[in-house]
Amino acid sequence: MKWMIASDIHGSAKYCRMVFERFRAEGADRLLLLGDLLYHGPRNDLPDEYAPKEVTKLLNDNKDVIVAVRGNCDAEVDQMVLEFPIMADYAVFPMGESIVFVTHGHLNGEDNPPPLKKGDILLHGHTHVQRCVPHDNFVYMNPGSTSLPKEDSVRGYMLWEDRGFVWKNLETGETIMTYEAV
Repeated sequence: MKWMIASDIHGSAKYCRMVFERFRAEGADRLLLLGDLLYHGPRNDLPDEYAPKEVTKLLNDNKDVIVAVRGNCDAEVDQMVLEFPIMADYAVFPMGESIVFVTHGHLNGEDNPPPLKKGDILLHGHTHVQRCVPHDNFVYMNPGSTSLPKEDSVRGYMLWEDRGFVWKNLETGETIMTYEAV
């Protein structure tokens, strides 16, 4: 199964549309959203084409392919308008003998990970920066933000198929980096 992973849409209709364009172009089976879907939060500027109602429609129109976790800007009121679950703080996916622990990153992040063992992956958004950092007992991965990249990152997303991970530029589709899990 081929997963596309995106985070931190923050209500941008422009970049949400682009996510679904890339989703179709990549031939992905599922879209894993790492939170902060509809609102920009008090620390961020408004993203291009800030239109949470339009983002809601785009997401609901594709609800059958979406798996999502809650971000720090997501609330119960967002769940009331979205037709797929977004309120889980984390999800765990098996990957052979290892797991991929998926969360937004505001509760468990690179500096305060959940209990993980060597070979496990901690996958989250929240920082808006693409990363792949091996640690002693896990690998930290972040697709960056689709709408509000930070620290010289580009608008990005990831692909996950089998044990391979690919980071891509949302606007160009170019590969940024790759990682093959052991």
